[in-house]
Amino acid sequence: MKIDVRINSLTTGDSNVKAIASANLDDCFAVKNIRVVEGKNGLFVSMPSYKGADGEYHDLCFPTTPEFRKQLNSAVSEAYKQAIVQIQEQANANFTQSEQTNESAPIMSM
Repeated sequence: MKIDVRINSLTTGDSNVKAIASANLDDCFAVKNIRVVEGKNGLFVSMPSYKGADGEYHDLCFPTTPEFRKQLNSAVSEAYKQAIVQIQEQANANFTQSEQTNESAPIMSM
């Protein structure tokens, strides 16, 4: 199955939710509000859910086979890692550009 994942937002700070993603499955079915969460054992993918009357959270949609769960989790995790790399590269490029600008600026003395 073809899975296209888009990271819609990255979060910073103390939040356990590290990113919100959307997945498009075979260009036929879209799933929004997939969360990348930092848990006790590392990152995991959390499907969209609601809080039931019993106080428990229940997934709204979910993979029905272990194979597809693994494929979807891998696709979301890889998209998250790529988003982090892109942000780091952009930050490094901005820092390098800032350094070059500061070096080429004339120094004024009084």
